[in-house]
Amino acid sequence: MTAISSRGVPARDFGLGFPAPPGWMMTGDLAGLDDLALLGVVGSLPPGGERRAAACGLLVFRYRWLVRSCVRRYLRSPEPAEDLMQVGYVGLLKAIGNFDPAFCGSLAAYARPCISGELMRHFRDKRWQVHVERPVKELALQAREATWELAQELGRTPAESDLARHLGVSAGELRHARQAELALQPFSLDAPLAGQPGISTLADLLGREDPRIEHVIGMHAVAAHWGELPLREQKILLMDFYGGMQQTEIGRRLGISQMHVSRLRARALAYLRSRLLDPEQQAS
Repeated sequence: MTAISSRGVPARDFGLGFPAPPGWMMTGDLAGLDDLALLGVVGSLPPGGERRAAACGLLVFRYRWLVRSCVRRYLRSPEPAEDLMQVGYVGLLKAIGNFDPAFCGSLAAYARPCISGELMRHFRDKRWQVHVERPVKELALQAREATWELAQELGRTPAESDLARHLGVSAGELRHARQAELALQPFSLDAPLAGQPGISTLADLLGREDPRIEHVIGMHAVAAHWGELPLREQKILLMDFYGGMQQTEIGRRLGISQMHVSRLRARALAYLRSRLLDPEQQAS
């Protein structure tokens, strides 16, 4: 890898919003070291030191391409690219701080899952506007990442069946996760709409009158005077309107004739009607 001179690298080149670390210009000797040597400096010095920070800064500069590569698959998300780059740099710094050459010989191979994991945690924990179960969140993010990978592999946009097979889930589970992903960017009910005659906001499009409201209001009104009816007339109305029973069957249950049932039913309804009508209607 070509050595990077400290004099030839301005602070702004360390990435989007990632300034050169303190002491950068005072530790130009680090620029001639390879990655493993820089990682050795990072691992041997305590956090907070200028030399350690400078070594981290050099490694971040050298591997900024890896952060961009991991962020690229999320560029169609509602999150600004600059914010995603910052999250990716956090993952890269964690990888640099935790790298063990005895465990893995390549920083790039170790850092890539660290950066991707940091991005996935960012979307999973900080972007959801409503509560979504964690397995559904993770599947939605896995589907986003798999879409990018399969598109590169297949040379086309993967179908739902391709994604479901790749992720080892059913098509229904995949659709559910994709629908839940809409919670990442909810729409305001007051958002203006274009091209909808007579409709100015999303709330106008979604809202409509519920025909059952009038029924509920009527039942509440009836309930207010229900206790004023004799018990036998209450039973007749309940068996008629809720039980769906014929008057002859009601009479048999109560031990009275069908004609008597009809008279009691009419009297009960007339009483409730008179109690529900307002004074103007009653006068007319």
